[in-house]
Amino acid sequence: MTALLVLSASLPSMAQNVSDYRLGAGDDIRIQVFQNPDLAVETRVPDTGVISYPLIGKVNIGGLSVTAAQKAIADALQQGKFVKNPQVTITLGQIRGSQVSVLGQVNRPGRFPLENYSARPSDMLAAAGGVTPTGDDVAIVIGVRNGKEFRETIDIPGLFITMDPTKQITLQDGDTIYVNRAPVFYIYGEAQRPGPYRIERGMTIMQALAQGGGPTPRGSETRLRLTRKNAKGVVEDITPKLTDPIQSDDVIYVRESLF
Repeated sequence: MTALLVLSASLPSMAQNVSDYRLGAGDDIRIQVFQNPDLAVETRVPDTGVISYPLIGKVNIGGLSVTAAQKAIADALQQGKFVKNPQVTITLGQIRGSQVSVLGQVNRPGRFPLENYSARPSDMLAAAGGVTPTGDDVAIVIGVRNGKEFRETIDIPGLFITMDPTKQITLQDGDTIYVNRAPVFYIYGEAQRPGPYRIERGMTIMQALAQGGGPTPRGSETRLRLTRKNAKGVVEDITPKLTDPIQSDDVIYVRESLF
């Protein structure tokens, strides 16, 4: 068994996300009891979630957190008077029972297994083939933590540019990653390449105009009209500056030159 990650019931200082991991069908685990080598067991959690353990027989650990499963085994050993004050350690091997859904603007949307307890959003986005050209720079992760709904917004480029693991969350079984369609603007009139375009971060009107190939020989970059919805949803006609930022769903009309 490779890349084993240990959490002992007697070591509360270990990473909390390991203790919170819920065991599922297909997970490979190693169970050990301190100073009782004969009680060391390597097994795989079956579909029923019930494993067979020496002395105490069948124990249902499916769906339990690592901490809760350790306690269930320790309690059974103590109640049966097999071990006095047992210190049970469960080591996670390969995780097969847990899955994360990756949806939206990715190349291969679907459900993907968590290969280990510390899987991160960058791992799952890579498994889904990455974000499509029309995908946003932001992903939303939703799930449940400590019995409460969980929602986190993630900067996708930041995951790969900084590669700082402390800036990534640890995914859990049942989490969903959703990548929305990127915001777009529209350009028409006397533009070389009219049509919709993806908005890049910090994009200005001048850069948006360049995306459309700039004005035609008949057009003028000084005679632009911008149609935009304000905060109240009312459509306004604006004469923009080239240095103004572009916003989602803006429509730029390139008018003809006066000369």
